[in-house]
Amino acid sequence: MLISDLFQETYFALSANKPRSFLTVLGIVIGIGSVIAMISIGQGAALNIQTNIESLGSNLLVVMPGSQRNVGSVVKGGMGSASTLTLEDAEAIEEQIDDVEKIAPSVSSRKQVKTTKGTNTNTSIYGVTEAYADVKNVEIGSGNFINTTQVDKVSRVAVLGPTTRDDLFGENSDPVGGKIRIEGLEFTIIGVTASKGGSAMGSSDDLIYIPLSTAQRYITGSKSVNTVNIQIAEEDAMATAQEQITSLLLTRHKIADAAQADFSIMNQADILNTMSSVTGTLTLLLGAIAGISLLVGGIGIMNMMLTTVTERTREIGLRKSLGAKSRDISLQFLGESAALTFIGGIFGIILGWVASLLITKFSGTTTTVTLNSVLLAVGVSAAIGIIFGYYPARRAAKLNPIDALRYE
Repeated sequence: MLISDLFQETYFALSANKPRSFLTVLGIVIGIGSVIAMISIGQGAALNIQTNIESLGSNLLVVMPGSQRNVGSVVKGGMGSASTLTLEDAEAIEEQIDDVEKIAPSVSSRKQVKTTKGTNTNTSIYGVTEAYADVKNVEIGSGNFINTTQVDKVSRVAVLGPTTRDDLFGENSDPVGGKIRIEGLEFTIIGVTASKGGSAMGSSDDLIYIPLSTAQRYITGSKSVNTVNIQIAEEDAMATAQEQITSLLLTRHKIADAAQADFSIMNQADILNTMSSVTGTLTLLLGAIAGISLLVGGIGIMNMMLTTVTERTREIGLRKSLGAKSRDISLQFLGESAALTFIGGIFGIILGWVASLLITKFSGTTTTVTLNSVLLAVGVSAAIGIIFGYYPARRAAKLNPIDALRYE
């Protein structure tokens, strides 16, 4: 059978019963569209998490005070609630660990903040140094960030996050030069950070930065720090640097057994790998759920083709009696099955892409349609067309021409 004849026969066969062909194709369209849309949700979530983690800083190690304890494969510490980490520890790390590029100790506390106009909000107060902006990728929208001179002089100055600015002074206002009160003390606003958005790890927009020394004197009343953010020069050196920092702190805190350490270290790369694993599982689960509808569509193709074989039994017998080979009959029905899945695949890709755009627009959920997800959906649909079309095609090819001509 010529290829042109195969295409022509396929067209005539599918056109003979348009409603049935349409409903069969619709099952494939819905299946492929669902797979692409669901996978786009999972991949969008993975990209969003990766962006949020990377926005916190690059090649980042975070040291936190508090006794560590193993829970499964995750190490949990005091999350800054203890007071076992000091500014001197941070200085020792900076001086003695070669791979450290920048270091930014910080303290944090949640306080009520007021303005002279009577507006107020409850937000997080971060005591930081000048290096914090570079280590944590904090960008300034207007004004300036905390500098070393202000830390040395224990200055009462503040940098607002955009959400805190909107709450206190109104949306998109310019509060630089204005005053706020924290714990009854007046602070002068020197800058507003650029928006970074919120994440599962908290919002970088709803907070206030003040000099570390000022926070220790007036907010926490302690020389301890809640976190030490460490930027490592090279990604490949992070594991080595983490081991060296652990050894240094154990020595400084006079702890012989590492299991009894009164601090914990979070590696940004480990967090990213863990979250990627979680989102990968989520993507697989969503794809598998959507794949059920694709399987149903494949069963629909088999059902249609079996019905078609039964309806066209006499036609098959006539073709065989005129010299058609079993291979020709098999190719004809396989071609019809493949055509159904191909048409369904094209429209399914369009449906999945449009669905992902609508999900992003109306729900705010980030979605990402990738070439891999499209190729996966098309590949699966092609396989379904061949697998579910094979049995009906084989059944048609095996019909005895004499029995087929006698079929009523």
